[in-house]
Amino acid sequence: MLKLSNKILNRINYREETNQAVIDFELTEEHRALQNTVREFVAGEVAPYIKEWDEKSHFERSIFDKMAELGLLGVCIPEHYGGAGFDYISLGIVCEELEACDTFLRVAMSVHVGLNSLSVYSWGTEEQKQKYLVPQAKGEKIATFGLTEPNAGSDVIGMRSSAKRDGDDWILNGEKMWISLGDVADHFLFFCWTDQEKQKVRDHSGLSCFIVERSMAGFSSGTLHGKLGIRAGNTGYFSLQDVRVPQVNMLGNEGEGFKIAMFSLENGRYTVASGATGVIRASRDASVAYANTREVQGQKIGNFQLVKQKIANMEADYQMSRLLWLKTGYLKNHGKPSAKAASLAKWQATVRSEQAASMAIEIHGANGYTNDYPVERYLRNCKAAIIYEGTRDIHTLMQADWALGLKKEKAARVTLPPYQSAEAKGTSS
Repeated sequence: MLKLSNKILNRINYREETNQAVIDFELTEEHRALQNTVREFVAGEVAPYIKEWDEKSHFERSIFDKMAELGLLGVCIPEHYGGAGFDYISLGIVCEELEACDTFLRVAMSVHVGLNSLSVYSWGTEEQKQKYLVPQAKGEKIATFGLTEPNAGSDVIGMRSSAKRDGDDWILNGEKMWISLGDVADHFLFFCWTDQEKQKVRDHSGLSCFIVERSMAGFSSGTLHGKLGIRAGNTGYFSLQDVRVPQVNMLGNEGEGFKIAMFSLENGRYTVASGATGVIRASRDASVAYANTREVQGQKIGNFQLVKQKIANMEADYQMSRLLWLKTGYLKNHGKPSAKAASLAKWQATVRSEQAASMAIEIHGANGYTNDYPVERYLRNCKAAIIYEGTRDIHTLMQADWALGLKKEKAARVTLPPYQSAEAKGTSS
């Protein structure tokens, strides 16, 4: 027993000497200040109007200019690339706070930061970062991600979009569907086949990725209507017809499109997980407020055991989901593999958000079935997150394969750069 204690002490001392980080469950003062800033922002700029925007399917573009002013659209991008220079946990905090108000806000963070900007930051050349990442981080340009097609969702290599080389350029053709901000974004990541022979045998190493601009000739887009939820957000499609794109706009190397897509989706899943956690919290808070005011049989319904059970389940789901996304953010901060953690966090948080929103409606009774209360919007909105960034079924299989040893986290040529604090930067310079 004494020998074991000495071994543990030696390991602790080694960690202290090498500054190896341990998980801290407390948010820093910087994190809490950011959290309060976002809460105040949504309370003043979004909450008073979201019911009307949702009813009218109105997309309020100006809200993103206000998010840009706060530095949210580049929250975890380094300052020398126009960002706010916060860590990856900060990105999760922003997403949770935004989606606790409405999902359309978090969706913008997912596609603009998680799927696009972090990919350009990690895979892009310096020229690409200066041209595209800097204005995106500043919020001067809005960015999104084009992977899904009318006939290709989870089956990525089933896509039909293609690119053919023409001198120093590529000629791009294809259509992307269910693209968040698809009809308003300025910059797009476009995934397509650059090797038709590999396409025939479904070899994903024949896929590549390009940075496309809305202003390029042959680009067109439209908005999709009739959605169940996220009605205040823009969801669209875009089409490329013989769009000429220079070689310098290829992100990564030729044939790395699939790897970039998986890299991007992992970061997207992290933002979806933290956002879904916000839905759970909002459902819990709305239910608590209602249960403490609604009276039935001469007493507050919060006194009824089955109402308590639902609220207790929401509280448990919130705490578990929050820990899962925080762990993912911790791994990202320290440059550790996080694909498995992001998948688990996304899967569990989105499924639990649907359960929480449904229970919140039940607690509200008939009132919960109307938009006089926000809980019906939470349920409509959260359903999409169970589908995009990998369906619940895909993540179930992925987690099983990891547990069975059938799936491994393979090291890619490019990884997300670990977070460097101002102190660490000063030490390394």
